[in-house]
Amino acid sequence: MLQNTGKLAGCTLFITGASRGIGKAIALKAAKDGANVVIAAKTAEPHPKLPGTIFTAAQEIEAVGGKALPCVVDVRDEQQIDAAVQKAVNTFGGIDILVNNASAIQLTGTLATPMKKVDLMLGINLRGTYLTSKLCLPHLLKSRNPHILNLSPPLNLNPIWFQNHTAYTMAKYGMSMCVLGMAEEFRGQVAVNALWPKTAIETAAMEMMGGAGVGAQCRKVDIVADAAYTILSQPISYTGHFLVDEDVLREHGVRDFDSYAIQPGHPLLPDFFLDPETEGAAKQTQAHGATPTSTDTPPSDGPIENTFNIIRGVINADVVKATQGVYQFDLSGEHGGVWFLDLKSGAGSAGQGQPPVKADVVMSMDSANFSKMFSGQLKPTMAFMTGKLRIKGDMTLAIKLEKLMARMNKAKL
Repeated sequence: MLQNTGKLAGCTLFITGASRGIGKAIALKAAKDGANVVIAAKTAEPHPKLPGTIFTAAQEIEAVGGKALPCVVDVRDEQQIDAAVQKAVNTFGGIDILVNNASAIQLTGTLATPMKKVDLMLGINLRGTYLTSKLCLPHLLKSRNPHILNLSPPLNLNPIWFQNHTAYTMAKYGMSMCVLGMAEEFRGQVAVNALWPKTAIETAAMEMMGGAGVGAQCRKVDIVADAAYTILSQPISYTGHFLVDEDVLREHGVRDFDSYAIQPGHPLLPDFFLDPETEGAAKQTQAHGATPTSTDTPPSDGPIENTFNIIRGVINADVVKATQGVYQFDLSGEHGGVWFLDLKSGAGSAGQGQPPVKADVVMSMDSANFSKMFSGQLKPTMAFMTGKLRIKGDMTLAIKLEKLMARMNKAKL
């Protein structure tokens, strides 16, 4: 992992969403230099499902050598942001760095996304980032080496990043467009950059979407914090960049990335908005025990029926209890048809035709890709991100399906 250099000593960072996850990790990294950190987040009282508050984060920051100022801030509320900015200036004498980390996510299609969720994402991700930047900029302009860092992706117009969650993509790209515009507007005065993870990062949000088991496919928040620290240590001439955490650290001499993995050696789940290297990902998956699709003549029942025979052999009451979902597979191509997997009742069931009850998630794809997916050659998340799989319904259940596939691979599919 990247060692601290002391370059942020005495700097004041204003970080949105810093009570937990990536925001808190960036705060702790800076605090080790002796930085001042304004924790601008909503959670003042313990949340029933999410860890940490602005006050527990403040305690952690001060425990590693920093100074903390916890402020209750909803980035949709201009008065709350303005009050926190003024309090930061009064307490620490100014603001040197703004990290726009607060974000909301809803991975659903246009018809399945309520306008309340659309407004939430646009309000926090896009408007909140713009507004917080606007209110901090007068103070950043007085700093010796001011930075704005948005936790947002490179602007990638590949349609696959829009087709399944248009509202979320618009909201996150709004943050990136703030980088594009403000970097040029304040060139030579304030450095403005974006940072995005190459792989999934273990956070409360990721666990809520993918379940507790998704952690093995993630990296720790430390990799983003180390990359952010590197960016914020640069001069103001380093601006207008859309950066990826692993690339930043490689450029600064980091070679051991296993230290950032939750489970070293386990294949990692790629993050959104970065076009994946599908061939390399398939080879990596095979290297960890997945079996390639056989080139031999398939059994007389056909490859899909053969796959479902194996599925029936590995599902049981424990799998049903852990999953609680009904899947429908609408397959096209050479072996097209409708199949179902009921992991919601009894010991589970699977077969051809419509499911016995309404499906919680419908997965549409070519039958050849279905076979690859269940043989371990193609992960559902990879298939989804590359447009080979369309999903309607509960995304969490789609991710849980990978656990069943892992069991099938152990059964030597």
